[in-house]
Amino acid sequence: MTDAFSKMLIDKEVILADGATGTNLFNMGLSSGDAPELWNETSTKKVTKLYQDNIDAGSDLFLTNTFGGNAARLKLHDAQNQVRKLNHLGAELAREVADKCDRQIVVAGSVGPTGEIMEPIGTLSHALAVEMFHEQADGLKEGGVDIAWLETISAPEEYSAAAEAFERANLPWVGTMSFDTAGRTMMGVTTVAMAKLVDDLPNPPLAFGANCGTGAADLLRTILSFDTLDNSRPIIAKGNAGIPRYVDGSIVYDGSPELMADYAEMARNAGARIIGGCCGTTPAHLAMMRTALDTRPRASRPDLSEIVNRIGEFSSDSDGTDNTSVPSRARRRQRRT
Repeated sequence: MTDAFSKMLIDKEVILADGATGTNLFNMGLSSGDAPELWNETSTKKVTKLYQDNIDAGSDLFLTNTFGGNAARLKLHDAQNQVRKLNHLGAELAREVADKCDRQIVVAGSVGPTGEIMEPIGTLSHALAVEMFHEQADGLKEGGVDIAWLETISAPEEYSAAAEAFERANLPWVGTMSFDTAGRTMMGVTTVAMAKLVDDLPNPPLAFGANCGTGAADLLRTILSFDTLDNSRPIIAKGNAGIPRYVDGSIVYDGSPELMADYAEMARNAGARIIGGCCGTTPAHLAMMRTALDTRPRASRPDLSEIVNRIGEFSSDSDGTDNTSVPSRARRRQRRT
């Protein structure tokens, strides 16, 4: 294992990843409906500020502003011919920020879903999906990322297509899915099915896990499910900062920095090696998560009652596998929002 991410896994017991990209860029002035990736060319100072804010908050690893940087999603903004350029720019900006730091920082090239439905349910073929992911991966690699970071995937076919694309680009990668539908992905994938998928891939990820979803409590339950499986790969936990609420015309997340500090501690105790935040997670959240990971001693694996009591209730009774249900008498007692 010679890549920067694998070296960091050897050097560190737990890696702190970054927080949200889109949420924080909206706070910087990005308009709803606009493509964040276009800012890699038009608002470089704001993008680099977000990258630097993640480092200053204590992140060991941060993602590039390229989540929607594939041809299918950029076509919505008439930018489908700029895939390689926008990904290159997003990665190049990140590399410049990371290389100025006096400690090791891993730059992860964010790759999100295409937004299309794959065959046989939809019309997106495996070959075209691989082509789109490959184009994006080449741009990220040229810009200097250490690894590709596949995230928020719901379909196993799309996960497999990305894996093939990263192999063609000769780019190491990690990958997460979003378990946001009663403990399963939108396309019905369970944690057990994902673990098997990862094991069966010709080009498996260096680490895998879950991101986004319906809140930090659900994400922790998913991590517990992964940790019970016969798995040798590091687990990723990247949950949202609480639950989204519509307030005064804007979407806000109700998870405080203190709540996310508890989440980070519990994710580590549940078996995660790479811990970060997703939607709603700001540098203020990350700073508290950093402090929690550095100062709180490792404790026993949390059970479901502890998660409910400290983080909040689950959004569904099952984790999707029918092996773990919510304690019938568990209630919120210590949740801080």
